[in-house]
Amino acid sequence: QVELVESGGGLVQAGGSLRLSCVDSGGTFGNRVMGWFRQTAGTEREFVAASNFVGGSTDYADSVRGRFTITRDNVKSTLYLEMNSLRPEDTAVYICAARAAGDWGLDHDSKEWRFWGQGTQVTVSS
Repeated sequence: QVELVESGGGLVQAGGSLRLSCVDSGGTFGNRVMGWFRQTAGTEREFVAASNFVGGSTDYADSVRGRFTITRDNVKSTLYLEMNSLRPEDTAVYICAARAAGDWGLDHDSKEWRFWGQGTQVTVSS
């Protein structure tokens, strides 16, 4: 199955950087489309970035394009999100997600994603 565990969140000043990691212990990481969402209290999960099976195709939300980079290491079963030029509005819980086996799209709709981690808090101070 899929078990996603995130790490790397924390408190950073505006303009700073963080690198998030997500490890999948389920053994099927290389066969899945992977992504990152974020959520603040009282809001829906918001798409941040996604990567296809080998990382050759990626997609980003307009709000993070050019500042965030999603990468993956299929040998280590780990997904990364490099976040630069952070802004206070980037403050959220960042959640790793995986699509079901056989689902190919880098979908922005959270309802299309099957598996979720617990999330890691990112706080950007002004």
